[in-house]
Amino acid sequence: MENLKYYIALGAPPIRTPATGDEPFMRPEVGFNPSWFYEFCGIDFSEKWHTDVGFRLKSHETMRREIRKRFPGYNIGEALQDEPYDLLTGIYGIGILDSIFNRPLQYSRSQWPVPTGAKLTDDDILSLKAPDLSNNTFFMNILDQIDRIYRYTGCVRGFLNWQGNLNTAFRFRGNSVFLDLMDQTGPVNHLLDVISDTFIQGVKMLYTKQREYGQRYDFSTIANCTVNMVGPEVYTSGLLKYDQKIASEFPIIGIHNCAWTVTPYLDIYSQIPNVAYIDMGIDSDLNKAREVFPEARRNCLYKSIDLKNKTNQEIRNDFKYIAENLAPCDVGMPDIECDVPDEKIMFTMDLCKEFSENSQ
Repeated sequence: MENLKYYIALGAPPIRTPATGDEPFMRPEVGFNPSWFYEFCGIDFSEKWHTDVGFRLKSHETMRREIRKRFPGYNIGEALQDEPYDLLTGIYGIGILDSIFNRPLQYSRSQWPVPTGAKLTDDDILSLKAPDLSNNTFFMNILDQIDRIYRYTGCVRGFLNWQGNLNTAFRFRGNSVFLDLMDQTGPVNHLLDVISDTFIQGVKMLYTKQREYGQRYDFSTIANCTVNMVGPEVYTSGLLKYDQKIASEFPIIGIHNCAWTVTPYLDIYSQIPNVAYIDMGIDSDLNKAREVFPEARRNCLYKSIDLKNKTNQEIRNDFKYIAENLAPCDVGMPDIECDVPDEKIMFTMDLCKEFSENSQ
């Protein structure tokens, strides 16, 4: 089975991308928050960054130069590669589905856009329908950007951050969604049906557009950042079937969980077909994750605050633990802020290289 790996394009939130099959034993993937690029490069991530392909191209040129200057010889954000810029990944942050449903985003010079729509009432949810995206102004503007991206770069690689069923339901409904799921009351199932139907339609339409320019993808990923707020029993009874629904539409699937403990969900996730990627925090039972998903690409997410505050020896101990219990795997280091020393970042990447070489 083809695998997926962790992927952080410059200036973008993390996502997944197809693995090549020759990944190292421990593969680091480093990413910076927009505040880092705003502070050190003056990149403005306001609305223009998300709508203007030419503006985004210039920002990528600036970001790549800064990475090469500060981290010479380190392939952060593909800075050492000669591939065309990925000008798609990261646009509109996590707000794709929000914007499709005309829910507002708040833009910022130094942050990804934040969805700010009002929490939906029962009546609001019952009136929702999965839209025909071929007639959706926001989504069709994204497909128009694909044409412009190709004119600038000759390539249309990249992804949208579609999030997942629970993440989106939480943004639309607010904290009430957790009570809805526990009691199976109210219109929560209708909401999840609309979200999953729109998700599937959107991913497939985007891939169809990209295929016009020779770029082929056939996977999807589900972001379950908030699943620890419902617990494994509620996930099984109220959400699993919707993640299975998405997974049934694609040959391979990735599951993102953020840097918390995934242990209570591992056996449940094994009921989702064709899992090609799964991530977790270091406090998870890493060895069990490797046992339950021996064929999937695994990823341990290492927190920016640990990079900042832990000593080099403590970081080495953590990475040794990851190597012994989860590898072969990725080590994702997303959301790095300006206060993390460059030397710490390079140290962790060197550790991954060291442990990879020692594994041979």
